[in-house]
Amino acid sequence: MAPPRGFVASARAATALRAPLPPRRPQRAPEPGAGPETRPTDVAPARPLEHSILLTVTLCLLAAGAVMVYSASSAEALLDGSGDSARYLKRYVIYGVVGLIVMRACSSMSLRAVKRATPVFLVIAFGLTVAVMVPGVGVKVNGATRWLGAGPVQFQPSELLKVSLVLYAAALLAARPRRVRTFGGLVKPLTLVVGAGCALLMAQPDMGTALVICAAIGAMLVASGARMRHLVLLGSGLALVALIVALIEPYRRARLTAFIDPWADAGDTGFQAVQAMIAIGSGGLFGVGLGESVQKVFYLPEAHTDMILAIIGEELGLLGIGCVVALYVLLGYGGLRAAKVAGDRYTKLLGAGVTALILSQATLNLFAVMGLAPITGVPLPFISYGNSNMIVLLAAMGLLLNIAARGDRARVTDADDDVASLRRRSADVAQRRAERAGRRAGAA
Repeated sequence: MAPPRGFVASARAATALRAPLPPRRPQRAPEPGAGPETRPTDVAPARPLEHSILLTVTLCLLAAGAVMVYSASSAEALLDGSGDSARYLKRYVIYGVVGLIVMRACSSMSLRAVKRATPVFLVIAFGLTVAVMVPGVGVKVNGATRWLGAGPVQFQPSELLKVSLVLYAAALLAARPRRVRTFGGLVKPLTLVVGAGCALLMAQPDMGTALVICAAIGAMLVASGARMRHLVLLGSGLALVALIVALIEPYRRARLTAFIDPWADAGDTGFQAVQAMIAIGSGGLFGVGLGESVQKVFYLPEAHTDMILAIIGEELGLLGIGCVVALYVLLGYGGLRAAKVAGDRYTKLLGAGVTALILSQATLNLFAVMGLAPITGVPLPFISYGNSNMIVLLAAMGLLLNIAARGDRARVTDADDDVASLRRRSADVAQRRAERAGRRAGAA
């Protein structure tokens, strides 16, 4: 049946009133060398929270270090005849810029390449540490031979050694995860290699760096799942060895005695500890004011290096020390969180090891300055003056930022490698169960 005439007329009128479609534009051929078209939604992913925390904390510590190094060293540098009150500040800024460049390079390099280069780093670090003790090669400063170089350009190989040992421990513990469950697996080869490095440091002598290394490796063993009774046994043995070494050497025995009662010999062995206590006590809650310290003027030795926290306490008070501690707490939170979300076992252990290394050094320095531990000469990370410590620790921070920026994509092993490793472990477990079942059946 044909449609009504009125309906057809209405349809024709609606078609005539409809706006004509615009002609389709011809697609242009892409220009030679042009990349794919970028859509408005193709934006770079935001950096994880851990990366922002670590980067912000590092820059804040460096800024605080520049201010306090100038405050702690300006008077002494002006009065010692050089005439340049900003001498140490200029060097600090130069070292900081070099360290930031190294940190940026380490934060963007391949973690797989870092793992492959670990044996080379370890051999170089051991070689340089041995070279320090060669007569005529090592440079002696304040009774200790720890440096290589000449004049203002000096390098401390122990700084490279401690980071190399953390890299080595991360690679070894990731490759042999089951060995940490036995005491023999803890001793060989990890403890032997770390013990050899610490023995070289004790010969320089540099007991403070050896303690920092032991604390960092211990934290990595905890993170890798080592049994607590094995760690207690190993830690007790190391503590006994450290005590024997401290009692054998006269100057270490004097430092231990000064730690127990620094006021008993306040003019000699306990002088530095007493002056640090006076500085912190003079600061009170809010400090005497920035730049107004009295202890920094020939009273407190090494005021701009190992004892810079005492100057912070005197000028900025307990509030200033609390702010510094808060920054290190944030660094620990960001580093451990980055290690937790990392993609594989190696990156997890590396993140935990670098975080533990920085926090162990900061804790030992803080305890020594406040009289809670013997003075060991360990600088405060990112704040104390010193080229080797700053550049090497900024490089380590670059590796930690590398892990934090990638999040769960931070991995060295591929997904197929992880599956294959899991299958091998499952096959090993099944084989051991079958062997135990066979032995039980034979015994029955």
